[in-house]
Amino acid sequence: MNRRTLLSGAAALALTPALHARAQSGKTKIVFWHAMTAALNEEVNRLATAFNASQSQYEVQPVFKGTYAETLTAAIAAYRAGQAPNLVQVFEVGTGTMLAAGAAVKPAWQLIQETGADIKAESYIPAVRGYYSLADGRMASVPFNSSTAVMWINQDAFEKAGLDPAKAPTTYDEVTHAAEALKAKAAADFPISSGWFSWIHLEEYAALHNIAFASEGDGFSGLNAVLEVNKPDFVKQLQRFLDWQKAGLFKYGGRDSAGDTIFLSGQAAIGFNSSGIRGDLIKSAKFKWSNAFLPYDPAIIKQPINSIIGGASLWTMTTPTRPVEEYKATAAFLAFLAQPRNAADWHQHTGYVPVTLAGYEQSKTDGFYAKNAGTELPIQQLTRGSVTQNSRGLRLGRLPEIRNIIYEEVEKALQGQQTAQAALDSATTRGNRVLREFEKSVHT
Repeated sequence: MNRRTLLSGAAALALTPALHARAQSGKTKIVFWHAMTAALNEEVNRLATAFNASQSQYEVQPVFKGTYAETLTAAIAAYRAGQAPNLVQVFEVGTGTMLAAGAAVKPAWQLIQETGADIKAESYIPAVRGYYSLADGRMASVPFNSSTAVMWINQDAFEKAGLDPAKAPTTYDEVTHAAEALKAKAAADFPISSGWFSWIHLEEYAALHNIAFASEGDGFSGLNAVLEVNKPDFVKQLQRFLDWQKAGLFKYGGRDSAGDTIFLSGQAAIGFNSSGIRGDLIKSAKFKWSNAFLPYDPAIIKQPINSIIGGASLWTMTTPTRPVEEYKATAAFLAFLAQPRNAADWHQHTGYVPVTLAGYEQSKTDGFYAKNAGTELPIQQLTRGSVTQNSRGLRLGRLPEIRNIIYEEVEKALQGQQTAQAALDSATTRGNRVLREFEKSVHT
């Protein structure tokens, strides 16, 4: 494998020395690099403190390393210098890159096998573990913080338009009718807005409708995958948003989270976004709100299946001289995170969905969902139906770059510069070029 391509530009980053230090107390220390900020950073520290107090052999040291992208780049640079952290948090779209990192990582299945850790793949929610597993089901990394996309409802705007906010639209046709009613009554500045267009309206859309986003099982079965986002179902989906915009029903707010504020500020009546914005709504929304399942197209599927996740997982990294005891410590910490009480508390304190089935059951026992309306809905959407090769997630190298290409082409279509078909044809051609470059870098 040619790591010069994979690790391009990373070596210049400052590295953290002495990652293999031993505590004077005799405990084996491990270093955990993550990208959690503010309250999430506090929760990571809380978990680390609890683990350290739970036993006398190991000590985990959490270290904030910046954004998801910065954390990944720093970890790769550290590996090149022989100073990789024991554990690193990597966002879901970095999964393909990490799987191609060869000896830089120790896959979760191998770590479990070598250490005998009490971590079982089947204990994780299928739609969550599937994103971080190999085609044969073996886990490559351990799920940590996961969210999914949902449809958010501004209840005040719905009531102003004479709509029942307790009966959210379930199909795209119903969304259109609701948006038309919202516009007719001027119930909100914009009937519909959205964040994360590529993730929600193409990637999630593909999963819910059990259609392929890319060949080779969305990349799980081989690096020679090609994008299929210019097929008729995707063209129909993009055309829907072009029609909504033309009719004054949809406001595009920008890439990724740039469009979040349109709904959070109360300007939009319907907001497509991550389930993870719940905390922001609780903190700052000046209107009544609720969430609902993502809509579907019954012409494609009679009953939608599971959505896919966003968020990140934990990868075990290697160095040429890393002691076996450090791998045991890493496995022990991962097993600790998976314990029902810990998985439930992380979910309840952060707003991420529980990644384990036992964590979900523990939250039910706690009465969390009964006390917090809507918090169970993202989990119900993730666990709906049976996971297929089209709904387990994407395994495509350089996926963040491909998303940016899709954004560029979709934005041109929204600006009237090209048709939906032309936009997705171009995105497919350009995206496949990126995939071939990635494939070549792995095989060289």
